[in-house]
Amino acid sequence: MIDYQFKEELTQKRERVEDLFYFEGSKVGRGTYGLVFKAIPKTQNERYPKKEYALKLIEGNGFSTSACREIALLRELKHPNLIRLQRVFLTNEKKVWLLLDYAEHDLWHIIKYHRGAKAKKQPVLVPRGMVKSVLYQILEGIHYLHQNWILHRDLKPANILVMGEGPGVQRGRVKIADMGFARVFHNPLKPLADLDPVVVTFWYRAPELLLGAKHYTKAIDVWAIGCIFAELLTAEPLFFCREEDIKAQSPYHQEQLNRIFVVMGYPTESDWPDLKRMPNYPNLTHDFRKKDFAQCTLQRYMEKHRVSHDTADFRLLCRLLTMDPEKRVSCKEAMEDEYFRQDPRPTEDVFRGYNIPYPKREFLTDGDEDKKREVQNQAQLANQSAVETSSEPNSKRMRLQAATINQSAGASAHEFARQNTVAATSDVMTSGSVNVGLHQQPMPPMYSAPRPPPYQQPMQSQPISAPMMPPHNQHIMAQQQMMNMSQGQPMMNPSHGQYMMPGQQPSQWGQHYGHQ
Repeated sequence: MIDYQFKEELTQKRERVEDLFYFEGSKVGRGTYGLVFKAIPKTQNERYPKKEYALKLIEGNGFSTSACREIALLRELKHPNLIRLQRVFLTNEKKVWLLLDYAEHDLWHIIKYHRGAKAKKQPVLVPRGMVKSVLYQILEGIHYLHQNWILHRDLKPANILVMGEGPGVQRGRVKIADMGFARVFHNPLKPLADLDPVVVTFWYRAPELLLGAKHYTKAIDVWAIGCIFAELLTAEPLFFCREEDIKAQSPYHQEQLNRIFVVMGYPTESDWPDLKRMPNYPNLTHDFRKKDFAQCTLQRYMEKHRVSHDTADFRLLCRLLTMDPEKRVSCKEAMEDEYFRQDPRPTEDVFRGYNIPYPKREFLTDGDEDKKREVQNQAQLANQSAVETSSEPNSKRMRLQAATINQSAGASAHEFARQNTVAATSDVMTSGSVNVGLHQQPMPPMYSAPRPPPYQQPMQSQPISAPMMPPHNQHIMAQQQMMNMSQGQPMMNPSHGQYMMPGQQPSQWGQHYGHQ
């Protein structure tokens, strides 16, 4: 047992976050297991220079598995394109705070800004020079991870941060964030999918993952980078799929595969020799017909968005989005592509030469207005996507159009509540040590970008922690829960066994700092 007096001395010496930083009322993000605040030191000193920081509060008591994994990796990883963990605070109440670099922008909001201009018929896409600089820095950061036998596994625009203006900040520097799903892998590869099948947000998930691959590789990160590249070029998500279409808990997702085939076409045996060996290949042959996608190609899709097939950026995009993971280009090979040798060259400051008024992060409140706005934006994007799916097979197109008509007729209160429900991401245990003898890498020779779209990022798939009730019982349960809340009693989530007190707001998914 620890001596009581010694314990008291430690408590008195322990620095309190509240004494060191101003952050009250400065919440800028809400994640699956934490809140993020914009913080400024109360006193300037060598340890905490006068600049902006990100303070991340890990919700709950103690460390979750994802938080432990992220902290362990960030303590070891040192690269200019990775978010930097500066300090970890543990309070007397067993609350955990992380002190991180503060980034004013991310690609999610940058692309959102440009898509808003595109919707107003203003020809304002992300400048091609900025796209090149952003892509190069993403490749630099992920190449460093892969060199050190680490897969990121959750790359998406919201996790790609970009530094803004301010003292002590390298303007326009890309920072890859959210290492909660990162894993150490080995050579030869061990099956990771059996340990934790939940990887990569649906829209950025590689086809081999959707088909149940057990020994997935660095190629899954490369596919996600290709999706982000296409989104930067067009200001629209490449493989957008409505959240309600993704219902299965297994790795196989018919709707997401359908969207990939509508854009890319159905893979042939020559394109992907190992396709027949995929665990879910029987499902693929049962649910899809190759002839339905005969006219679908990436070239056709990108030319609709004014990206010509004879350009270097399109050729690199094809290499990043190769269906067969064995043929997919590596990050190092992509960095050596002719695309980056052409003018304009990549720059360390991705904003250099561009005076675009990207908005700063807004402080969040606990109100419901942001949630309602996000639901409306997602519905609007779904309508736009349905209009643009003229290359879909007839049966699929008719089904999407019918869904659009039903949606425009007005969703019920139950549907609105369902769209706002937040599914808690399950933390999965991992094996292996993260102390892997990381290589220190010097500053890269070259390289900014801010935050994306009005739609929400899709949720992670996750196991359900309790059996679902029959629809009739759910309806009765909902009425009872509402009555309890009106009487000041706590409401229980039957799926997760959690209680919510009156006036407590559910976590808002999709509007958080880097979606961490």
